[in-house]
Amino acid sequence: MSFKTTFWIRFSIFNLMLVALLGLIMRYKILFEFPLLDQKSLQHSHSHFAFAGWVTHTLITLLIAFLQKHDTFNKIAFKKYNLILIGNLICSYVMLISFIMQGYGAISITFSTLSIFVSYWFAYVFFKDCKQIETSFVATKWFKAALFFNVISSLGTFALAYMMATKNIHQNEYLASIYYYLHFQYNGWFFFACMGLLLDYLKVISNSNRIYSQSFIWLFWSCIAGYFLSTLWLDLPLLIYILTAISAIVQVVVWCLLFKTIFRENKFIFVNLPNYLKYLILFISFALSAKFLLQLGSTVPAISKLAFGFRPIIIAYLHLILLAIISLFLLFYIYVNDFISVNKKTILGLVLFSIGVVLNEVVLGIQGVASFSYTLIPFINEVLFGIAIMLFASILWTTFFTKKG
Repeated sequence: MSFKTTFWIRFSIFNLMLVALLGLIMRYKILFEFPLLDQKSLQHSHSHFAFAGWVTHTLITLLIAFLQKHDTFNKIAFKKYNLILIGNLICSYVMLISFIMQGYGAISITFSTLSIFVSYWFAYVFFKDCKQIETSFVATKWFKAALFFNVISSLGTFALAYMMATKNIHQNEYLASIYYYLHFQYNGWFFFACMGLLLDYLKVISNSNRIYSQSFIWLFWSCIAGYFLSTLWLDLPLLIYILTAISAIVQVVVWCLLFKTIFRENKFIFVNLPNYLKYLILFISFALSAKFLLQLGSTVPAISKLAFGFRPIIIAYLHLILLAIISLFLLFYIYVNDFISVNKKTILGLVLFSIGVVLNEVVLGIQGVASFSYTLIPFINEVLFGIAIMLFASILWTTFFTKKG
């Protein structure tokens, strides 16, 4: 049985639609009565399915497509990858339903644990199959680092499970474990995998420019040290704080150099993109730059206390990464590589979805800034609900008009 990228990518678009639907229901519950569903349980379902069913499923599919593209001598057996994706999807859909029905219960915990073991399985076979292709592709080491971060991020999950099982939960350790998992998912697994996909699309090889290999090294180690950016609300030892601040500075400097190099060497490719993809990659670049600058700003103690003290700020920041950077990049990559057929209707859906993402981030940012002074903005929840409708409707439109491959 061969591996059909388009078939699995259709699941990705459908799953993104389900993520948007859950977000819409959560926004609805803030404004109106809907007692049948618990908001906290919806939140758990939304986040777990967004990670496993949308981002991880899509990244695994695209990494397999990378192997397939470069397996010039047909050395790799792809049948096992279909089983891995089936396993991940089963876990994702069971988590989607079980978290809504029971929150953290026996079924949801079991299948969230199984999804971790599926990710271990994929990491093992991907590392093994990478030996069968050329070693000159810069993307390969970014992918390996991404999978390394995905594996170690699970330590945060197991720490949480241990605390819950022993009923020995301390607030600081509990939050530190959550942020550990989120950091190495967002800034490790998601970011490094997307960078690998971008560099492969641009056909960057290992001896083309030193900045690619040097930036990888600096970003890899600063990602590890950067975990403490998520724990600045703790009373960190001075040495760890200094290392954390240095890691934030390094990431800003390296990203500036890397962005400049990528744009300069590939200007012709970017300029000749269709307008809707050109707009997407420009916004993604802006959002990623903002993310690195916000990380650097968080090293200032006064700003850090404000940021971690207000929930709207945290929500805005997490959506900046997951929606404005990761989700839009994955859609960009899917469309620019023609993994699904493109027509005027799907392009319209993508453009409207991306506009919804921009509006969502702007409004969340305004809400977050207003929370500093405890200012209530009139009709802010109604506006966010309207944007949630737009996000869901646009990706539903895209799903409906995506033709079978």
